[in-house]
Amino acid sequence: MATLSKLTSLLRNSDLSRPELFFNRELSWLEFNARVLEETQHTVHPLLSRTRFLSIFYSNLDEFFMIRVAGIKEQIRAGVRQRGPDGLTPKQTLQRIRERVRQLLSQAESIFHEEIIPALEAEDIFIYQGRRLARVPREALSEYFHQQVFPLLTPLAIDSAHPVPPLRGLELILWVELRDGSALVPIPQVLPRFIPFHTTHRYGFVPIERLVGLFLEVLFPGRKVKEYYTFRLTRDADLEISEAEADDLLELVEKELRRRRLGDVVRLEVSSEMPAEPIRFLMEELGFEPEDVYEVRGLLGLERLWDILNEVDEPSLLDRPFVPVIPPVLHGKSNIFEVIAQGDILLHHPYDSFMPVVEFIQQAARDPQVLAIKQTLYRTTGEKSLIVQALREAIDRGKQVTVLIELKARFDEESNIYWAKELEKAGANVVYGMVGLKIHCKAALVIRREGNSLRGYAHLSTGNYNEKTALIYTDISLLTANPEITRDIAELFNYLTGNSGQREWRRLAVAPENLRETFLAEIDKCIAEHTIESPSRILLVLNSLVDSEMIRALYAASLAGVQIDLVIRGICCLVPQTPVSPTIRVHSIVGRFLEHSRLYIFQSGGKTRVYSGSADWMPRNLDRRVEVVYPLEKEVAHTALNIAETLLSDTTHTWLLQPNGKYLRRLAVETDLAPFSAQVEFMRRRSHPKS
Repeated sequence: MATLSKLTSLLRNSDLSRPELFFNRELSWLEFNARVLEETQHTVHPLLSRTRFLSIFYSNLDEFFMIRVAGIKEQIRAGVRQRGPDGLTPKQTLQRIRERVRQLLSQAESIFHEEIIPALEAEDIFIYQGRRLARVPREALSEYFHQQVFPLLTPLAIDSAHPVPPLRGLELILWVELRDGSALVPIPQVLPRFIPFHTTHRYGFVPIERLVGLFLEVLFPGRKVKEYYTFRLTRDADLEISEAEADDLLELVEKELRRRRLGDVVRLEVSSEMPAEPIRFLMEELGFEPEDVYEVRGLLGLERLWDILNEVDEPSLLDRPFVPVIPPVLHGKSNIFEVIAQGDILLHHPYDSFMPVVEFIQQAARDPQVLAIKQTLYRTTGEKSLIVQALREAIDRGKQVTVLIELKARFDEESNIYWAKELEKAGANVVYGMVGLKIHCKAALVIRREGNSLRGYAHLSTGNYNEKTALIYTDISLLTANPEITRDIAELFNYLTGNSGQREWRRLAVAPENLRETFLAEIDKCIAEHTIESPSRILLVLNSLVDSEMIRALYAASLAGVQIDLVIRGICCLVPQTPVSPTIRVHSIVGRFLEHSRLYIFQSGGKTRVYSGSADWMPRNLDRRVEVVYPLEKEVAHTALNIAETLLSDTTHTWLLQPNGKYLRRLAVETDLAPFSAQVEFMRRRSHPKS
């Protein structure tokens, strides 16, 4: 490993730990979600695509409260007062979160009511509520309610004999004011959020709570219903797993999943008409603070606008369909192993089809020369997963199959537990993660007998083995038969299954063992070899940049004159274009596809070194997860470099991070540039490969 002397010298001689040099992690994430919200007003997107961004905004915010806000509140309860790199305590961070969230929610409500709804109505798409409900025949509403809704509802009385029962997070709940008391009516999430009633309009939808509200007297016969209000709880959903004390990790995760359903309340959303008294009652009964109450104008639960998007069949209101393509190198080739043996194959999803990855496992399952398959699974498509089906077929054909299933993959725990048990029943060697670490790397290894020897074939990726997300996430993946890399991957699986304690690999860098040191060495090399005649450059494509040590290293490189271009989709705690970061520019791309690729490119001494892998530059990725970064060479390195440069050239969907923490659209800052969409360009290249 290269000496860190140049980097160490710069770090020691510069004060790069000052709080003003770091943005707060949580507030930076909220600015990312603000960019998602802004896409609802970006007219390059068709109407329903803009509506989809509003749904994503709300869904993102739900998860943020369930995990990040819940974690901060836990720190406050535990008395933690330690300041983060940005100088804020947990209590100060929570206060700023609440202020920013309220601003964003006000903006989102205005966009929905004043822009999205009128635009939908202009296309003859209506959401019926209030007086507009009269447009739907009462008979049709009654029939649907009695047949499809009533059997699933359970009214819950509130009195001295009936305290507040367990209420699920994210469910819509009606607080019903009766003449002689109050009651609750939870609306199960299995019911549609918006029920289609296409009457005089092409498309009409009734919000589920409005339908239930019309027929409350059916739930309370003989009692007078005065009024009803809607509210929604968000609960702590982070799993607390003390693996050091666990005898059975699978059993422990199952137990924690049951606890998650009734985690502490971290947010109460209420309709703006709801009186103060019911809110006070819920606060006292459920134990949360007044600051955790968020009033909502209009409808709650808009993360489920998907119900409308899935029902409306109007291609002109959606993004033009794009069909991923099979790379030319694989056209007409029946044996994928023969093609990989001739040279590495780089795939850029979703522009390149995910099917070659599926076929890699399917052919391995059916090829009589294949003896073993080893694979990590973090998130899959579950029962319909072609890859899981192929692994089961491989077991049936007598091949050795080893699967590392990460039980702690957030919000996929139940699915992963199920498939871990199913694959184990089928005869696979199943490993349920590692104690103290999440297995986040994406790797598959196939061992094939060729002549008198065994040869390895591998797939490595930035994304999951999930056919659905491969259509909407951008990811980089590599198919290779490079013997040094496949040997490294074989040893990686031994590390994962046998806790081998290995710290060094030939070509791979692996967290938490040596990945941080590898990146620091590359930065140091760029500093050491930087000259005016031969300037160094660092180009990173990441989801998030949070780790303070890596940020300080980038500051040191910038002070040394190294040009640093960052494409960071989400969280970025680095402050660009200050006296300690004069050469650093931060881009963020939010477009049709979710940017999920990771590329690490270092240019110095006249050479370019290109890597890809599963790790963002966050403490959890570098220190608390198993991540794999791998080199890209020759033609695939040129392809990866071109991908990064194309992303850097984007103007249509790019935001530029300012020194004050705000993001501005690139075309608003650099007004002389022409509109250019990297995502559209990648699609164009597949449609016109020779142009």
